[in-house]
Amino acid sequence: MKLKEKVAMITGASRGIGEATAMKFASEGAKLILVDLKKNEVDETSDVIKKLGGECLGLEADVTDRDQVEQLIKASMAYYGRIDIVINNAGITQDATLVKMTEQQWDRVIDVNLKGVFNVSQAAAKVMIEQKSGVILNASSIVGLYGNYGQTNYSASKGGVIMMTKSWAKELGKHGIRVNAIAPGYISTAMVDKVPEKVKEMIKSKSVLNRLGDPEDIANGYAFLASDEAQYITGTVLNIDGGTVI
Repeated sequence: MKLKEKVAMITGASRGIGEATAMKFASEGAKLILVDLKKNEVDETSDVIKKLGGECLGLEADVTDRDQVEQLIKASMAYYGRIDIVINNAGITQDATLVKMTEQQWDRVIDVNLKGVFNVSQAAAKVMIEQKSGVILNASSIVGLYGNYGQTNYSASKGGVIMMTKSWAKELGKHGIRVNAIAPGYISTAMVDKVPEKVKEMIKSKSVLNRLGDPEDIANGYAFLASDEAQYITGTVLNIDGGTVI
């Protein structure tokens, strides 16, 4: 068990990549703090993990709200006494082309995907500095590296996450804290499953493996980067995209 006794906080943990990551971390022995907007949904994931013998605390919080994030950290520390790993997985899309994108669409995506990552990481980093150890892992995207049609807001947010990752790696390394990001390609989640079959086939064709990724593919990457096997890796972006952007 590569994460035995490690305390890991995962935002956006009730479904998709977040849920798969929670399951993977539980199987590797981590103690979990699962965070999402809806308590009933995060409780469902928590209950599954507990039934499988895992240790889990489910909490409701909006990562864009700094007061809620502060309370999240306090509750986590009161329950476990430490936070070893943070995975900033919470994120949304609200797509539109440049000339059609509303100010509300821009603000909401930047608020969740960029400010939310900042809020959680800043609060957790203060704990990790006191501990003199920790790992922060951020969800970026291949569109944060290469852009995408109709995703000005999402691409900007995910590109910003990469630059925050590299900046924090430089700042926090002296405190024994590693910071990395994962840039997923097209993953088979509820969001992607809603697109027309013709579009899905086009997306698959962009991968040299000719398939969508599974949430577990990303979860495995997070588990590696969180573990001591990656103890000399910081400030990097791991593409997990099936060769979509070689």
